[in-house]
Amino acid sequence: VKQRWQASDFFPEIISTTALNYLEKVKKTLLQQPELIPVWQADLYLELHRGYYTTHADQKRANRQAEKSLYTAELWSSIASLVNHFTYPQSALETAWKKTLFNQFHDILPGTSIPEVFTEANQDWQAVHSLTENLIQQALTAITGQVNTGQPPVKDAQPFIIFNALNGSRSEVVILSLGAGQVYDTKGQEILTQKTFDGQCCFLAENIPSIGYQLYWFVPQGQDLNQSVIIEPIAETILENDDVRGVIDPQTGDIASFYDKHQQREIFRQPGNQLQFFTDQGQYWDAWNIDPSYQDYPLPSAQLESLIWLEQGPIRWRLRVIKTWQNSHFIQDYILDIHSPVLTIQTQVNWQEDHVLVKTAFPFNLSSEAIAYEVACGVMEKPTRPQTEAEKAQWEIAAHHWADLTDTTQNYGVSLLNDCKYGYDYQPQQLRLSLLRSPKWPDPHCDRGEHHFRYGLYPHTGNWQTAQTVRQGHQFNVPLRVIYPEIHPGQYGDRHSFLDLGSENLGLMAFKRQEDHPQGWILRCYEYQGQKTALNLQTSLPLKLQHSTNLLEEFRPLNVTITPWKIASFQLLIDPP
Repeated sequence: VKQRWQASDFFPEIISTTALNYLEKVKKTLLQQPELIPVWQADLYLELHRGYYTTHADQKRANRQAEKSLYTAELWSSIASLVNHFTYPQSALETAWKKTLFNQFHDILPGTSIPEVFTEANQDWQAVHSLTENLIQQALTAITGQVNTGQPPVKDAQPFIIFNALNGSRSEVVILSLGAGQVYDTKGQEILTQKTFDGQCCFLAENIPSIGYQLYWFVPQGQDLNQSVIIEPIAETILENDDVRGVIDPQTGDIASFYDKHQQREIFRQPGNQLQFFTDQGQYWDAWNIDPSYQDYPLPSAQLESLIWLEQGPIRWRLRVIKTWQNSHFIQDYILDIHSPVLTIQTQVNWQEDHVLVKTAFPFNLSSEAIAYEVACGVMEKPTRPQTEAEKAQWEIAAHHWADLTDTTQNYGVSLLNDCKYGYDYQPQQLRLSLLRSPKWPDPHCDRGEHHFRYGLYPHTGNWQTAQTVRQGHQFNVPLRVIYPEIHPGQYGDRHSFLDLGSENLGLMAFKRQEDHPQGWILRCYEYQGQKTALNLQTSLPLKLQHSTNLLEEFRPLNVTITPWKIASFQLLIDPP
């Protein structure tokens, strides 16, 4: 008997419709027959794409820089427009955003394209960097034009202004590009200062206002400073402030000890910042995936060449470690700042390997049942002891600014911050960050050459929420900026906050002019602690909250209550005095 087959026997029925109609049908089904809607409560993990969190590190770094500089350029351009008749650069910002978004295409940002693509992409990244840096400089110059600097509090002093682009006040060590000298506050009080290894000046800028600024004064070649000196041979390898003490192994350059002085506990059970190398080859998906059996093929450790003290306090401790591995060269500066528990590892690599994966390992003196890590406007958690086959397959994960292990029985944890890396792996007592790979297909020269990046250890009591790790991650990626104005009068004082969201749970995502309303401004924020909060906007700008909006800037009734993880957008209108 012959069977006559029809197309419908092989292919499902296809119906053309609009997104609105489809979502209305889903909504109706959820209300009437929710059991018919499948639910997936996890991220969409691609098991053959673990490598593209790391491949072509230049694309990851350029993308992270573009995201932060575009946010900053929009923010200060908006404020400059409102305080000093600065022409809002809408067209230039749109051009930069389009170049950035185009380069987030699925074979560019993951690093899985052919060489010619990256030649063009890097030209676009450079154009975005130049454009946004110019816009930021122009906007901050316009804002400083409205600051009343007053007269120098001490003879021969020149003003400089430090700007904070993040919600919430913050303190941070700042380096001035003015050579050696002395810093003073606006009352003429001398501030503790240190000469940097390259002949500049650094100091701790304290409590810089939320989305605002603080004025200081600088006297070139002032009083004798605590000199930063290069000491060789090394007598000791200890970086220490009031919060933590780090000891670098003089034989390996790894972190032999990292001690929390407040909690009186050692953070590592074995040396930290171990550079670990693995053979990573033999699969078809070369640029896309890490060899699933890479841990079975470890390679020898890097060789320590030298340790050099660059700075030894009292503001900053900086110890340089130089290593070689086969044909590659690593320069890592361990940096510890006054009044900070974060140990930063600033890294420069000349990478010249084929089919090698390098990770940095941090074996902690704690045991965590779950890893928490940042994704876009949210935080994911996974068990550190996977049980199902799906969980076991997710041994390399993609995180944004940080990943964290917290031991709930000890009420203690450690976050591993980064400024342009994305690939992490984890165990109950260890975090590792993927630094570089070197696939040969489809780009035979992928990642060979110079790389610059930073990562940092942030030990803390409690979990990532109580430790404000999200905020630490933003600060690690968006540093304070310095502007050097002339002495002049203005409407604003020596210290000022333009915007404050009024909640420590809110991160500012954007402050920009409304697309189709020249008198309207859009403020977009998100809740990042998983806890309900409210926008309690405090601003000195001539603006008034008018509406809530969606992402298309369509109006909704004003609602300042923000539920956990929600992205919330608001329209503000110019409010004449």
